[in-house]
Amino acid sequence: MKQQVYFHDLSNIDYKECWDLQERLLTEIVNDKMKVREDNSLSISSRHYLLFCEHPHVFTLGKSGSANHLLADENFLKAKQATFYKINRGGDITYHGPGQLVGYPIFDLDFFFNDIHKYLRYLEEAIILTCADYGLSAGRIPGLTGVWLDIEDPIKARKICAFGVRCSRWVTMHGFAFNVNADLSYFNMIVPCGITDKGVTSLQKELGREIDLEEVKSIVLLHLQELFDFSIQTIGNENLPWIENSNNVVE
Repeated sequence: MKQQVYFHDLSNIDYKECWDLQERLLTEIVNDKMKVREDNSLSISSRHYLLFCEHPHVFTLGKSGSANHLLADENFLKAKQATFYKINRGGDITYHGPGQLVGYPIFDLDFFFNDIHKYLRYLEEAIILTCADYGLSAGRIPGLTGVWLDIEDPIKARKICAFGVRCSRWVTMHGFAFNVNADLSYFNMIVPCGITDKGVTSLQKELGREIDLEEVKSIVLLHLQELFDFSIQTIGNENLPWIENSNNVVE
């Protein structure tokens, strides 16, 4: 059965505020699942969210990352109006900022498939297909996360989209960061994803022009819908209190 996903474009939002929102949504879904597990007379309706946004300049370090991969000190970060967070996703360090499409699926994979590797491949595929829509050949490099260009050439290979996720009781959070018009100079302040011998790029850099971010959002969303086979219900900020107070556990 086709799943329904609540889609919300948060536009430009503080990283910590968005992280807290993801945590609330994930916690609600997991808590409902636990109620059903404790009482077999209850059932649960599916609930999934997809958040798109941009963030002010911020660096995030995953659980398996090294703090040494942040090459700037606190004073330099302040001068660049950038913040830094250690967070609970997988992966190493990455950058988020204006001109980058960040996507956070909060999906209950019990209603899709219980395979986190397949889940990551689908996210990657949505970006690979989007790059193809812009005439760019993108793909994967074995042993490295992300979507890359020039994957056959170790010297020229460069990342256009980074991924890092967390999964709790098959409910996902965090997601992907797709460089559309991002200021790539901020990547000079880190060792991106802990990889020392590969560069980063963006749609803008590759195509030599600024890209319509809203157009990119619509294309990525379409590919995600096709790959995961879901329909969307668009929601806004006014719906968030309703989301937080909703009760999806039924007798």
